[in-house]
Amino acid sequence: MKTCQDGVHLPKCTDIPVVGTAKIKNPIKFGRFVDEDDAVLVKITRKNVAKTAKNKKTPKHVYFEPAGPRDKIYYDSSKTKCAVVTCGGLCPGLNDVIRAVVMTAFHEYKVPSVLGIQFGLAGFIPEHGYDVIEMTPDFVSRIHEFGGTVLGSSRGPQDPEAIVDALERMNVSILFMIGGDGTMRAAAAVVKEITKRGLSISVVGLPKTIDNDINFASPSFGFDTAVETAAIAIKGAHVEATGAPGGIGMVKVMGRDAGYIAAQSALSCQEVNFVLIPESPFDIQGENGFLAALEKRMKSSGNAVIVVAEGAGQELVAASETTDASGNKALSDISTLLKEEIKQYFAGKDMPISLKYIDPSYIIRSVPANANDRIYCSFLGINAVHAGMTGRTGLVISRWNGRYVHIPMETVTLGKKRISTRSNYWRAVLESTGQPISMQNE
Repeated sequence: MKTCQDGVHLPKCTDIPVVGTAKIKNPIKFGRFVDEDDAVLVKITRKNVAKTAKNKKTPKHVYFEPAGPRDKIYYDSSKTKCAVVTCGGLCPGLNDVIRAVVMTAFHEYKVPSVLGIQFGLAGFIPEHGYDVIEMTPDFVSRIHEFGGTVLGSSRGPQDPEAIVDALERMNVSILFMIGGDGTMRAAAAVVKEITKRGLSISVVGLPKTIDNDINFASPSFGFDTAVETAAIAIKGAHVEATGAPGGIGMVKVMGRDAGYIAAQSALSCQEVNFVLIPESPFDIQGENGFLAALEKRMKSSGNAVIVVAEGAGQELVAASETTDASGNKALSDISTLLKEEIKQYFAGKDMPISLKYIDPSYIIRSVPANANDRIYCSFLGINAVHAGMTGRTGLVISRWNGRYVHIPMETVTLGKKRISTRSNYWRAVLESTGQPISMQNE
């Protein structure tokens, strides 16, 4: 899989497929419909230019289709049944997205039924025996006040043919799939099977990752809440570090492949001295290594706060041989290694320390969404329903350049977004923490 270091891989095509021509007048009475000539700029690049008739080179412009209601829809809303499913790990805002989908479908389009599929894609498989939930405005009216997902979730692949079989049995016209890049790949496989059978079923994705590492999800929902919650733990670590001689506070946060939570929460607190992320390799020992830099900090200030992303320093620990149900390789625990190395190092230097370790990971991902994420999630759910009702399929709803847009699923799954250690963003982290640019000996 390709890795996106600058956050933008230009897509080859931004066209969104449809299951059929939209011919029915939209029943929405209030607001403005999207102009089909409108577009949202992705990026201007001079590296990949187009030639004009006069053989002059001009910057290449790439656009996304804007999200929002259209004046014509494909499905007869009075006869349309929708379904919504949440997949993968928990993330703040899941219930907010579910609520927005149900409320918009019922109140704007007057659809007769929205089904909730329990426990991820496994909920489509009869052998698991999970009942569907009839989602109504009354049922979802207060679910946004709680963390997690009212539908439950699960990991692991399911047969696309079995999923489409279930959609046919339930007479579902629009499926909303909420999940990460693995879920979006599964959604693309479902779309392929639907197309193969010649069915008129739309599949709309809502990209979810607490790590903020999905391409063209800027940012992903729940990230703002994750940073806010992580900041509380970091402030606690700072209090512990300053409250004892030789105090060191270490906080581990989520971030398998990308260190956005660690970096952003450090910037928000301004009390962090070291941020360790997957994108920036480091050595523990040696004159330029992490421990030497930590010793320098302790001698000058007497305390330190360290934030480490869970995927940082994986090259320093024994590789795990296990995988989760989705096939993701389990991470080795870098924090255990760091704790032991720090204790041994300072004991050898005859420098007493008081190390406090905090792991708020499961608290971070299970809390209710904050105000900003709640608003964001609402717009994602609303625009997902607008897209589905027009017969669009194989797309995800995201925000780009300040606008809500339709993005092809294949574009979202091109690779993972990661922090560029040569960017101004990472430089700001280094300036805030005061840590060395590199903590490698070579």
